[in-house]
Amino acid sequence: MILEVLGGIVEFLFEHLIILNMLFAIVIVFFERRDPKSVWAWLLLLYFIPIVGFVFYLFLGTDMHKRKLFRTKEVEDSLNNAIRQQEYSLRTMKPEDLDNDISGYTDLIMYNLTSTGAMLLEENNVDILTDGNVKFETLIRDLEQARHFIHIQYYIIRNDVLFHRICEVLTRKAAQGVEVRVLFDAMGCRAVSHRFWKELNSRGIRTAEFFPAFLRRFHLRINYRNHRKIVVIDNEVAYVGGFNIGKEYIDLDEKFGHWRDTHLRIRGSAVLGLQLRFLLDWNYAARENLLDRADFFAEPAPAVRDHCEMQIISSGPDNTSQQIRDNYLRLIHKARKSIYIQTPYFIPDEAVLSALLIAVRSGISVSLMIPCKPDHPFVYWATYSYVGDLVMAGANCYTYDNGFLHSKGLIVDEKVLCYGTANMDIRSFRLNFEVNAVIYNAKKAKEMVEIFQKDLEDCTQITRDMYAGRKLGVRVKEQVCRLLSPLL
Repeated sequence: MILEVLGGIVEFLFEHLIILNMLFAIVIVFFERRDPKSVWAWLLLLYFIPIVGFVFYLFLGTDMHKRKLFRTKEVEDSLNNAIRQQEYSLRTMKPEDLDNDISGYTDLIMYNLTSTGAMLLEENNVDILTDGNVKFETLIRDLEQARHFIHIQYYIIRNDVLFHRICEVLTRKAAQGVEVRVLFDAMGCRAVSHRFWKELNSRGIRTAEFFPAFLRRFHLRINYRNHRKIVVIDNEVAYVGGFNIGKEYIDLDEKFGHWRDTHLRIRGSAVLGLQLRFLLDWNYAARENLLDRADFFAEPAPAVRDHCEMQIISSGPDNTSQQIRDNYLRLIHKARKSIYIQTPYFIPDEAVLSALLIAVRSGISVSLMIPCKPDHPFVYWATYSYVGDLVMAGANCYTYDNGFLHSKGLIVDEKVLCYGTANMDIRSFRLNFEVNAVIYNAKKAKEMVEIFQKDLEDCTQITRDMYAGRKLGVRVKEQVCRLLSPLL
């Protein structure tokens, strides 16, 4: 009986294949506001794989720009006055009154301030952490010092040796009365059982899941994942960057070997920017309003070792603007001498790619570093295709050979840097929830350039001859994956 019903459904689908495909195409073209390249990629997929292509679309393609996931109304009133004051101050300042580190970037600061309320936060210390063992040893020491609250948010948390070490500290702090919250993404943590999270809850550690799976098993949304990695401790110290929680991030996975990433440890007023971002995400996932908790917005003590000025910017599919992408784009356009980029995935949109090509052809030194090995083959070959465009234009492009490169960010003119969780690809620009720090500080920008140059010792340069001489199989893989790049 069941087989007869299934057979009838299949027969109906094939009999009406053209009509169904036309209906699906109409939905994609007329009912979703999309980039034309993305539209054509989906239409090609529908044409070559009818019906199945639309199933992929349901999982990967539906647009969320019409839906506001996060309501910031609760904090708008308290922030609005400060934002307006800072906006007025920037507009009325004379050039000679500007700090040297922000001189020349007031337009970008103003854009971030007026478009998303990202205030310029002063008097910060920034430690740049590039080794997973150092990063997590430092984090665990900071967790041990917590007295009031610990807020943790990661895309990937694995139930392995690293998180067990962290859990020991969290359990002990929760028993001491410290409020501990852990926010995780359902897709990134799909291998972790719900029993594990319940066990954490029983220890006094509160957990929340971003975009839970349907019936706890079926992940209907592969897109729109929360890719942010944030830790805030007592509003005294905060972390943001590329490391997730798993043994591969401390070099215990033979598949990847050494994991080269970048994380920022921040003290000072910018901690509040990351705290606000965490609370907004927690409110949505946990359905618990924490924005009226005055103790969560206590002013951090100024940290004056580095005197860093920065903005915490975030982007996601709940906004029509692509804030992090726009910052990358503006910084590229403002470059006069040099651009350094590290990213595991390089799938830029047309505007970013054109800006980089213009920079190269204008005599600006553009240096790009990507991994030598793929963790996602389709994405890697699309990346290699776009890297080829830069190589042939005259950019300095490298593959990192000492393990896996997962660092995400860029440095311009050794004056400003933008690092965080966002890759330089369409997925991070449009489809995932991301957070970056834009740091206006020449000392820190030069430090990051020195780290980049040290990484070059473990790199191979992709020359024009090398790229032009690649084999036919590589060329085919590049072209196919580039065609699908709007979907990757």
